[in-house]
Amino acid sequence: MSVIEVVILAIVEGITEFLPVSSTGHMIIASSIMGIADDDFVKMFTVGIQFGAILSVIVLYFKRFFQSVDFYLKLFIAFLPAAVVGFLLGDYIDQLLGNVIVVAVSLIAGGVILLFVDDWFKKNEIEIPFSDSRIPDGQQSSAKKEIEMNYTKAFRIGVFQIISMVPGVSRSAATIIGGLTQKLNRKNAAEFSFFLAVPTMFAATVYKIYSYNKETGLSKNDLDLFLIGNAVAFVVAVLAIKGFISFLTRNGFRIFGWYRIALGVLILILLACRIDLKVV
Repeated sequence: MSVIEVVILAIVEGITEFLPVSSTGHMIIASSIMGIADDDFVKMFTVGIQFGAILSVIVLYFKRFFQSVDFYLKLFIAFLPAAVVGFLLGDYIDQLLGNVIVVAVSLIAGGVILLFVDDWFKKNEIEIPFSDSRIPDGQQSSAKKEIEMNYTKAFRIGVFQIISMVPGVSRSAATIIGGLTQKLNRKNAAEFSFFLAVPTMFAATVYKIYSYNKETGLSKNDLDLFLIGNAVAFVVAVLAIKGFISFLTRNGFRIFGWYRIALGVLILILLACRIDLKVV
């Protein structure tokens, strides 16, 4: 794996990690095109590079991320479902990494859902925080009551995160939609999704690196590539998060749905025409 390939995958990760388009799916596609998808280090790298994206959330939301113990308990509860399923089905999930057909089908299915999400959750679009603070009664209409994030809602959002273990589904899309089902608006659902990404991706990164190092061993070159990739992913993710929140608040999910469908269909057409995605 060359430095150029590392930078390309890092840019793809940084752009797509917090968008509802599936970062893992895009990295599988990119690594397949570069002909490196089957490499064990690349499979580890596509997970481990998420560490850079984690740091971008902590930096951008520094004051809000370091809150009360109650806030961390809710994140932990939301994190548990995916952690348990990931531990039990980790080997099977690894087999799916690198399967472009699975990615294409997941992209299309998720895209179709995103076309209708804005209509399904229109009533959620009121600007209220998911923290424990209360809005004075005088500032609320009878239809605009604060939706408080509690442990039950956090767990339900965590259950949605399990779906994202299928490559191409998108962790961001799954957890944001999970938040919408719990009456959060688009902006707050996206932000809780970002916060939930921190323990989820940190655990996945540590486990993946540990497993790879135990079975294969990390060389100095591997570590150098890993550090370069995460540095690039961090910078790109910071820019992507800022742009995504603004765009999502104004425009919703529909454009992401069409993008996913178009990309998934294109991949299936190429495969049906027996066009090898590996160009090197």
